[in-house]
Amino acid sequence: MTLPTDILVWAIVLHLVADWPLQNEWMACNKTDLRRPAAWVHSGIHTCLLLLVFPWLYAVAIGITHLLIDTRVPVQWWNAHYKHMPPGVPLFDEIELWMDQVFHIIVLAAAVVLLTLSS
Repeated sequence: MTLPTDILVWAIVLHLVADWPLQNEWMACNKTDLRRPAAWVHSGIHTCLLLLVFPWLYAVAIGITHLLIDTRVPVQWWNAHYKHMPPGVPLFDEIELWMDQVFHIIVLAAAVVLLTLSS
């Protein structure tokens, strides 16, 4: 029997693999624009890896949220409206990068909770 914590740990590991070792410069520089193939390729890699631990519908939904979070729009909105940090604040890019990762992990945790509740 697979425990929810096991699924979450593996989902985070797979997320980190897709976001760091498997993401090249082309993806990193172009993933914020949904009109560019890099955004779709990058989220496709996430989706494929997440199929190892999630049913296909969950993996696709997580892949779509990954695509949208990577546009930076949700993170920029959060930083501007909740943290009151408009772009241009020193270290904004670094804060944005880490908030992006936090948002992705929140999505993974929510997916595990939904999967657990539906079982």
